[in-house]
Amino acid sequence: MHDSGTASPAPRKRADARRNEATLLEAAAAVFRAAGVDAPVRDVAARAGVGVGTIYRHFPTRADLIVAVYRHQVEACAEAAPTLLATGGTPHAALTAWIDLFVDFLVTKHGLAEVLHSDAATFETLHRYLLDRLVPACALLLDAAAEAGEIHPGQNAEEILFAVGNLCAGGGRTPHYDARRMVGLLIAGLQRGSSHP
Repeated sequence: MHDSGTASPAPRKRADARRNEATLLEAAAAVFRAAGVDAPVRDVAARAGVGVGTIYRHFPTRADLIVAVYRHQVEACAEAAPTLLATGGTPHAALTAWIDLFVDFLVTKHGLAEVLHSDAATFETLHRYLLDRLVPACALLLDAAAEAGEIHPGQNAEEILFAVGNLCAGGGRTPHYDARRMVGLLIAGLQRGSSHP
């Protein structure tokens, strides 16, 4: 009995630390979406309700923070696919909601390449990680929507992600360009009844 009492705080502490880190990463993602990856760390700390020192204890450099946000968002996006499929109404509705999450991620990651420009190997590793985690998630949703007869069968998940990424790329640089509207047109074009095979 005594042993079990001494063993329980460590797992609880690890779970608390994971929750605290997730809170920091979600706050950072929100700040990066609103103000870009060059936003002051104090803004991230304020949004997370912690001191700046806490951010630096977890993430010693801005690049560390950005990479951690990137990985956190990739994981959240990958994990959302089966959940949306189970709870999101039709498979096409789940696909649409998931693509919207992916667009949120792309908006956040916009400045990553510039921040890591001197570390091409890290950027390439992260890009591979994105594909390894998100292509299967997207494929799950595409296959379900095709099986339900909602979209044209035979869609390639990597091509869809690439197309969405390209549609989002011009969003911050071109006035009057609505990336979400363009992505919506792409997803609508997958539906059966549209003129595209």
